[in-house]
Amino acid sequence: MKVIFVNGSSHANGTTMQAVKEMQKIFSAEGVESEVIQLGNQPIRDCIQCGYCGTHDACVFRDDAVNQFTALAKEADGFVFATPVYYAHPSGRILAFLDRAFYSVQNVENPFAFKPGASIAVARRGGTTASFDVLNKYFGISQMPIAGSTYWNISHGLTAEDAAKDREGMQTMRNLARNMVWMMRSFALAKEQGIPYPETEGEAVTNFIQRED
Repeated sequence: MKVIFVNGSSHANGTTMQAVKEMQKIFSAEGVESEVIQLGNQPIRDCIQCGYCGTHDACVFRDDAVNQFTALAKEADGFVFATPVYYAHPSGRILAFLDRAFYSVQNVENPFAFKPGASIAVARRGGTTASFDVLNKYFGISQMPIAGSTYWNISHGLTAEDAAKDREGMQTMRNLARNMVWMMRSFALAKEQGIPYPETEGEAVTNFIQRED
């Protein structure tokens, strides 16, 4: 099994990465492979609603890792989106990245559906739950079961060293990883037993158009 992390921090070994590493320890102990997509400090374009992905099954921008991520997603069994908190909100990098990633696969077989997803928010102090809520929106619209823990998936620290000392935060990450392993194994067993995915309807699309009299 494999889990893909997307780290929305510009720092490869900052506070957010400490939460990621804590989860990776559990995945490794359970024999689950993990890979981190580090968004880094380079600009990431946001979605411009150009419609290219509707006919080409890929995002029009090829200068970052969005298309590589959606290709890797087909083989993954679970996903974790991690972000630092900026003004009580996720980083702009991770939002631009995920907007394009999720929108660009709407017209193909969804590589995210029925796979567990978890979000992580890390801050010095406040804004974690608001950021956590924003990232969970991607799961809810993509038929992804959301993995939880013994507390909201958050940790605190001004520096990487501080974050690693957040005992409850790190405990939350370990329990989150264990819960994801259990979910992925349960889904795999269901698939082996021949239990099909739920039928998905997709014909109805409601648009409210104001007409002139």
